[in-house]
Amino acid sequence: MKYLDEYRDAELVHKGLDEIRRTVTRPWSLMEICGGQTHSIMRHGLDELLPEGLELIHGPGCPVCVTPLELIDKAIAIASRPEVIFTSFGDMLRVPGSAEDLFRTRAEGGDVRVVYSPLDAVKIAQQNPDRQVVFFGIGFETTAPANAMSVWQAQQLGVKNYSMLVSHVRVPPAMGAILSSPYNQVQAFLAAGHVCAVMGYWEYPPIAAEFKVPIVVTGFEPVDLVEGILKAVKQLEAKRFEVENAYGRAVTWAGNQPAQELIKKVFVECDRKWRGIGTIPLSGWRLRDEFAEFDAEKRFAVENINTQESPLCISGLVLQGRQKPHECPAFGKDCTPEHPLGATMVSSEGACAAYYRYKRQAA
Repeated sequence: MKYLDEYRDAELVHKGLDEIRRTVTRPWSLMEICGGQTHSIMRHGLDELLPEGLELIHGPGCPVCVTPLELIDKAIAIASRPEVIFTSFGDMLRVPGSAEDLFRTRAEGGDVRVVYSPLDAVKIAQQNPDRQVVFFGIGFETTAPANAMSVWQAQQLGVKNYSMLVSHVRVPPAMGAILSSPYNQVQAFLAAGHVCAVMGYWEYPPIAAEFKVPIVVTGFEPVDLVEGILKAVKQLEAKRFEVENAYGRAVTWAGNQPAQELIKKVFVECDRKWRGIGTIPLSGWRLRDEFAEFDAEKRFAVENINTQESPLCISGLVLQGRQKPHECPAFGKDCTPEHPLGATMVSSEGACAAYYRYKRQAA
């Protein structure tokens, strides 16, 4: 199968690993941005095949994982209202709020539905003019165009009973926040290919230059990841700090220009709170004032809900790359996919879920 089997070719993977071994002369720490990359690394055992001292740190690249607890509680408060049909992607239903999750809300009578596109939520609103339909708009830059399109379409069609609970976050400011931390261990980044397919990688050179870190745009299959690691290591060994594209079949410098224009038309940058990390300036998007009528936080007056994270969950440290999932005392005991304490164990892209699924119980 084109663009799949050839990027899982074991011979190519081992050739790349051999070249990495020949290149590395000292320990290095690389962070993969995306949770999809983390799961691929775990599934194929790439981290265990790297030379000793070359460490992969798992980044905050899962939008489910970084959605703050208070947004989950806001979603539950809205979904519990009898006049509301609350729609979301499936992963969000199992993310625990401070008291329950959206599955529990549905079991208690809330009309909570899984959709596969925000445009499906707009259709539901058209079909139910006597109900308020809310879509939980989470994600990195990858999902932003479709979410923006749903709001733009609702405005164009005059669908007044549709709104969005927005929790959009942006990758470049998060990279800067991680590198600015006094606890930072990251010496190079593997950037998320799907994010860059939308946004390009023109935002990354200033980060590489300011913090002196190589950034390599990388795909998700074993050959992609090994190539990205190799390019990053070669830069580190040569003391180069540049942005390289190792995912040329999907990513260009400029990215998807029409998608970016749509995002700018509907969203504007804002400060955004990240679960376990805190507020990062200009790291998110909110609806522009001309689309304020579609803002579910304002429509349902849930803006002032604030909550506290569980003291047993170290997902914030995991998302910052400061600890590995198996280092959490609750991992696999008090916290499992069936009974999660945090979003990193729930999400299909969460680091804790990857460690649990692929039996990584020890370093």
